[in-house]
Amino acid sequence: MSAPSHSAAELAERFGLEVRGDAGARIEGVGTLAGAGPRQLAFLANPKYRGQLAACDAGVVVMREADAAGFPGTALVARDPYATFARIAALFAPRPEWPAGLHPSADVHPDASVSPDAQVGAFVSIGARSRVDAGARIGPGCVIGEDCVVGEGCELVARVTLVVRVRLGQRVRIHPGAVLGADGFGLAMNEGRWLNVPQLGGVVVGDDCEIGANTCIDRGAIEDTVLGDDVRLDNQIQIGHNVVVGAHTAMAGCVAVAGSARIGRYCLIGGGAGVVGHIEICDRVTVTAMSLVTSSIREPGEYSSGTPLMDNRSWRRNAARFRQLDALARRLPRGDA
Repeated sequence: MSAPSHSAAELAERFGLEVRGDAGARIEGVGTLAGAGPRQLAFLANPKYRGQLAACDAGVVVMREADAAGFPGTALVARDPYATFARIAALFAPRPEWPAGLHPSADVHPDASVSPDAQVGAFVSIGARSRVDAGARIGPGCVIGEDCVVGEGCELVARVTLVVRVRLGQRVRIHPGAVLGADGFGLAMNEGRWLNVPQLGGVVVGDDCEIGANTCIDRGAIEDTVLGDDVRLDNQIQIGHNVVVGAHTAMAGCVAVAGSARIGRYCLIGGGAGVVGHIEICDRVTVTAMSLVTSSIREPGEYSSGTPLMDNRSWRRNAARFRQLDALARRLPRGDA
């Protein structure tokens, strides 16, 4: 199959952009401002990289109106260069064609239902009362347990496990090693020993979600663990039982959300952050990387915790002073209430 090729004019018409320069310039791939060649497209979204434009060899650059003024090359003018670049770059990442139907090594329970035009790969297992809808792609080594639904156009890339009672909406993409619907961490102490609390709920994932490699989403104890539409989870994230994540929220790698937390819509959770259980985070909250959320957040905004990296000697000195803050505060005169 020949590599895709698009002219600047074709891209402008397709994505509603304006061409500045050579409308016939042809693009066969994408690259960075510093590394792209004459047959590649780059983008400028962050002003701190504007200085790289002078030496840029890219055939076409996506940029804002203000940056295009005086640019000697070919520009595609966009209100949001990064989002526009993402849409164009998708043209150069075609998905491989899989034949519809079941691979001979797939094991499908007689009580399961698989659409005739779904694509089920090698060594897939599909359990009783589960359903795979039209256009779904189940990659090699995936396990779909009992009472699961894989909606239209979903893609389980490889070695994805849906344990039990997992319901995926449409066009959900799940990367290798992810596990959805495992037991939540429910324990009760009884006479000095732990008892497992049965996890009787499931996992519900909305439309257009993406779940990263080796991410785990536990099923609910009684009610379901829920991800709204267009939620994006990076690799190695832990979502505890009965968590609710609002639509369009995104979490970076290694975030951990404890059970029964509720996170709003359009939130951004930075890498390595933690959210304790049984709290609420309202819509449009940003939590920066490595922060720990220990109480509910009720106002939109950006929140951080912890201390920035510093040399060890300074950190030890500051840590010692931090332990003295309470005593110092008690010595200060109290102001009028």
